[in-house]
Amino acid sequence: MLEIEGLGRDGIFGPCSLKADAGQCVMLKGASGSGKTLFLRAISDLDPNQGRVLLGADDRDQMPAPTWRQKVVYHPAEPGWWDDYVPPHFKRPEQLARDVTLVGLPTAILEQPLSRLSTGERQRLALLRSFEGSPQVLLLDEPTSGLDPQSVTQVEGILRQKIAQGCILIMSSHDTEQIARMADSVMVMEQGQLTEIERGQSG
Repeated sequence: MLEIEGLGRDGIFGPCSLKADAGQCVMLKGASGSGKTLFLRAISDLDPNQGRVLLGADDRDQMPAPTWRQKVVYHPAEPGWWDDYVPPHFKRPEQLARDVTLVGLPTAILEQPLSRLSTGERQRLALLRSFEGSPQVLLLDEPTSGLDPQSVTQVEGILRQKIAQGCILIMSSHDTEQIARMADSVMVMEQGQLTEIERGQSG
């Protein structure tokens, strides 16, 4: 279980609390600028924050930050790329020929420059990068924003596989239909405050 108690940053957002069991997807909704990204980044301890975050018996503040971030991975809305080609972005590029097929991509994509890949292809590759090390929690910041419907369906299918494997997903989205499809629970962020809402109100 992931337990978040009083997480926040003075004058910016919070305090926020949340609980999620293994194999659950918590969807975050809220207007742009409401604090969703800051909340996700704080869970992964990427920015200064106060509060307590537990993953099972593991206390975030009792372990080195890099160790925590291997367990709890933040996936930004616009993942960064620092090389012209795909393989250098991965810790184990020798496994990519097998792994890209798991996200519905051809192995030939590894020989193409990133500039020639579609937004959907880059987004699926970025997800694959976030999956490295089999994290227990994925913090997904609008992972399908700007994708065409077919790519959205493919990405959601990949995420459902991770849920089925016991991964906890906390995912922000502005798409009410996606929220309805994916959510085990729905939280709304408004002016830095987080509140759980009933599924029937998620529209």
